[in-house]
Amino acid sequence: MTGVVEPHIRVQPGDFDLQGEVHRLTHETRGVGAIVTFSGLCRDEGGTLAALELEHYPGMAEAEMTRIARLAIERFHLLGLTVIHRYGKIVAGANIVLVVAAAPHRQAAFDGANFVMDFLKTSAPFWKKEHGKDGATGDWVTAKSADDKAHDKWK
Repeated sequence: MTGVVEPHIRVQPGDFDLQGEVHRLTHETRGVGAIVTFSGLCRDEGGTLAALELEHYPGMAEAEMTRIARLAIERFHLLGLTVIHRYGKIVAGANIVLVVAAAPHRQAAFDGANFVMDFLKTSAPFWKKEHGKDGATGDWVTAKSADDKAHDKWK
């Protein structure tokens, strides 16, 4: 690997194209032997959720995502990394987040993608509010202790 690998980071209201992002990364990057993708979807919580409303801290969200991505690139020797996170009102079943990790070998790609998601869940400034199918607006979703445990395993 020559030079510094810079991650592709985006925070956007619109959907993303998983296949297009994989294609872009594999065609821009030499030496790739493995690509791991993670696409997080808006869960329909037991048939009661119509949508999640995601808010973020503009500028700070991108900066934190970049910091996390650079840590993953360095730690796992990734050849390329794309991280996209959506904001706005996202209906149940729709895409929320995408991580595409490229590496010479599969384990580094798996670990890099997993690391990014564990850190995004606990460190990136995003907030979620539930909107029910019954029209009710729920509370802001609180952090889960399982997310903290997943984050802590990387220390």
